[in-house]
Formats: sequence, C-alpha cells, structure tokens
Amino acid sequence: MRGPGLVLVVLALATVIGLVWRAGNGRFRATRAVPAGTTSVPAPAVAGGAVPLGLDDLGVAPGERATFVQLSSEVCAACRSTQRVLAAVAVTEPGVVHVELDAAQRLDLVERFGVLRTPTTLVLGPDGTVVGRMSGATDRAQALAALASCPSPRRGAATR
Repeated sequence: MRGPGLVLVVLALATVIGLVWRAGNGRFRATRAVPAGTTSVPAPAVAGGAVPLGLDDLGVAPGERATFVQLSSEVCAACRSTQRVLAAVAVTEPGVVHVELDAAQRLDLVERFGVLRTPTTLVLGPDGTVVGRMSGATDRAQALAALASCPSPRRGAATR
C-alpha cells in the first residue's frame, strides 16, 4: 500500500508544479520604477539596469510606443509561435516594433537581463528602457496587456 500512495503523491505534486508553471507562461511582469537620483538599484528591481537598449543593441531603432525584444533559440517551438504573435501585434499597433534576437548570438543580453529560458521577451518603453518582460509562449492577449504598460504614441508623430 505504501508504493501506490507514494506514486499518487508524486503525481499530485507534479501536476501542481506543472499548473503553476503553465499559468506563468507568457505573463507580463513589470519592472519596478527606479527613484530619480538613485545610484544603486537592487538586481530584482530593474533587471539589466536602467541603461536603455538602442540601435547598437537591437539593430533597429526602438518603437515610438514600445519595442518587443524577443530572445529566442533555434530549437524552440514556443519561440516560433511567440514570434508570429509579436510580429502581428507590431504590424497592427502604431509605434510598436518587434525584434527577434538569437540568444546564442547575444549572450551579452542574456547575461545582462538574467534570461533563463526562451523565448523571453523584453518590453521596452519609447526611450528603450525595459518596462517589463514575458517568458514562455505568449499569446495576443498577453502581448496587448504588456503593451498597455507603455504610453501611447503622440498624435501626429510618425508611427514607424
């Protein structure tokens, strides 16, 4: 009787862990604001520091409203689906840019932002600073929720 009980406990525990992991997939997590004049910021507050990403880091200029910087790997099915979703959002939403980078080629960004899995998407504000991130497969609703954390582009400004 001890064996079947242990198997049930292990299965229950694995199910709970799987459900928690699945619930966090693609969910946007905003970074905490850094007080003005602060010289040292705890690592969890702003992953990668407050130094903005720009043309040199991304290969393209950041969007006027937001930039989705997707760090992917070659053998990642979730990366392909996330790429399709974010590219479609960038096409339909004004001032939004999507950039997909190979994590293996951009180890500097992987280390700087503590990327542990692919896809990881950094959400940049109009000035190139990271306002949040998403890990795992992302759907359109999650991408739009992340986009809501970024200010709308100014009226009359060019959108791309």
